[in-house]
Amino acid sequence: MQSKTNLEISKPKFIFITGGVMSGLGKGIITSSTAKLLQLSGLKVSCVKIDPYVNYDAGTMNPMAHGEVFVTDDGGECDMDIGNYERFLDIAMTKDHNITTGRVYSDVIKAEREGKYLGQCVQIIPHVTDAIKNQLRKIANEEMLEVMVVECGGTVGDIESLPFLEALRQIELEDGHSNTLFIHVTLAPMIDVVGEQKTKPTQHSVQELRRIGIQPDILTVRCKTPLTMDTIHKISLFASVKEECVISCHDTMSIYKVPEVLENQGMLKSISNKFVLKDDYPKWSNWKAIAKSFCEYSGIVRIAIVGKYVTLQDSYVSIYHALLHAGANIGRQVQITWIDPEEFDNLTKHINYLEEFDGILVPGGFGRRGSDGIINTANFARIKNIPYLGICFGFQLAIIAFARNVCNIEGASSTEFDPSTTDPLVKFMPEQQTVHNMGGTMRLGKHEITIIPNTQASKIYGTHLIYRRHRHRYEFNQEYQQIMEKHGMVFSGYSDNKRRTETLEIPEHKFYFAVQYHGEFNSRPGTPEQAFDAFIKSAVPKS
Repeated sequence: MQSKTNLEISKPKFIFITGGVMSGLGKGIITSSTAKLLQLSGLKVSCVKIDPYVNYDAGTMNPMAHGEVFVTDDGGECDMDIGNYERFLDIAMTKDHNITTGRVYSDVIKAEREGKYLGQCVQIIPHVTDAIKNQLRKIANEEMLEVMVVECGGTVGDIESLPFLEALRQIELEDGHSNTLFIHVTLAPMIDVVGEQKTKPTQHSVQELRRIGIQPDILTVRCKTPLTMDTIHKISLFASVKEECVISCHDTMSIYKVPEVLENQGMLKSISNKFVLKDDYPKWSNWKAIAKSFCEYSGIVRIAIVGKYVTLQDSYVSIYHALLHAGANIGRQVQITWIDPEEFDNLTKHINYLEEFDGILVPGGFGRRGSDGIINTANFARIKNIPYLGICFGFQLAIIAFARNVCNIEGASSTEFDPSTTDPLVKFMPEQQTVHNMGGTMRLGKHEITIIPNTQASKIYGTHLIYRRHRHRYEFNQEYQQIMEKHGMVFSGYSDNKRRTETLEIPEHKFYFAVQYHGEFNSRPGTPEQAFDAFIKSAVPKS
C-alpha cells in the first residue's frame, strides 16, 4: 500500500450498507455519499452493488419496473446505482461491481460441473457464500482499494438477500470488527396528524437485522426534516447504537449535498473511530461549490423528454442527471416534463404543445410502440427550429423523420418494427444476425468514435476522437447516406473504421444533434457531457 495511505494498516476495509423498512429509501445515494466522504479524506475507495434478483444482469429487465440499465465501459448492463457511484466518485466502474444472484449461482454451478468441489454436496453455506466473499475480496485486492463500500440491495427480511447478508456477516467474523462496518438505512416517517417522527419502523428493522447475526454500527435514517434529539435518543436506546452514530439523512435540494449532510453529523468521525483513519475530515476541494451549483439558479430552461418509458422516471435517470449537470454548469435550473410519445402518434394539434419548451430530447428505447410519435416529434423540432437532442433510438428515428419529410422517402422505416419495409433506413446490425440469446448480446460498452473536422460535433467536443458507451442492435443504413446528405443532413461521427455512423446534425438548424451512443453515462457533476452541455446552452431562452 502507498505510504500516503489514510489507514494505519493496509488490509482492505469493508463498509456494508443494508436497508430496512421499505425499498426506494436512497441506499444508493447514501452509499455514494459515504464513499465520496472517504475519497475526499484521501482514501482509495470504490463501491459494489449487490442485487439479489436471479437475473444474471439488468440487461433483460423492464426499465419501467426496474429502472435504467446502466452500461459500463466494459459492456456490463448494470443496476442504475452503478451510475450513482460513477457520478459521485468520477470513477469508471466495471461489470464486476454489480453482483447478482444469477452471476453467483452461475459461477457456483460452473465450478461444480468442472469438479472443483471434489465431490462435496454443494450448499448455500459455504459454497454460495464463499463465492460472494471471493468476488468482493477479488475486486478489493485487484483494484488495491483501501475501503470498499458494498450496498446490499433489497430490504432486510427478503428471502432473496439472505445468502448475501450471511456472506457479509462471515466477512466481519473472518476479517474482524476493526476491518468491517455496517451501516443500516431505515425510515422515520412523520404522521401529519400527529406531527411526530416515528421510530418503530427503525426498531423493527434493526431487530430483523440482528436476528440474522448483524448488529449495525451506524444508522442513517431517512426523514423529511432533521431528526430531533428525542428521536435520536430513542433510536439509540432501542437499536443499541451510539447516539453519535444515528445519522439524520433528511431531504435536501440536491443529492450532491448529501455528503455534507452526513459529514455535518459526524459520519466520517464515526467511521474513523472504527477504522482508525489518520484524517477524519474531508478535503472538500471543489465538491461543495459543485453541490451548491445545483441549488442556486439564475433562470430556467424547460426541456421536454419524449420517451417510451417515461411512466417511471428512473428509466432515464442518467439522462435526467446529465441535463441537471449541464444546467448547473451555466447556473440554470432545468425543468423537465416527461411525455409519452404515443400522445403524438397521430398528427393532431396536440403536438403543438411542444412549442412551449426550450428544447426537446428523445432518449433510448426499443420496439414499435410510440415510434410514430417520436418520428413526428423529431420532425416537429426540425420544422419549428426547437433545439433537439436524440439519443440512440432518438438518433435512429430522427433519421427516419428526415428521410420521410425532407428526402421524400415515404416508406422510410426501421426493420426493428417494420421487417418488410422497402426502405430500411435503420437496419439490424449484421453481426446480430446469428445472435440467439437476448442477454448481454447487444453492441455494448465503450467504443472509439472519430469526429469529422469542421462540423458541429467537432465544435461540441473540441477533438477528433472520443470514447462513448453503446447499447443497441440496430444502426443507420449507410446505403442512404448520399441522399440524406444531398438534402442537408450531415453525418459527423463514425466508428469501427467508418462502418458505423455515430452522430448526425443539421447545420442550418439552431441545434439539431443526435447520437447513436449514450453520452449520459459519461456526464459528471461539474463536468457535463459535451453534447448535453451544448444542447442546454442552445436552449437557454433569450432575455
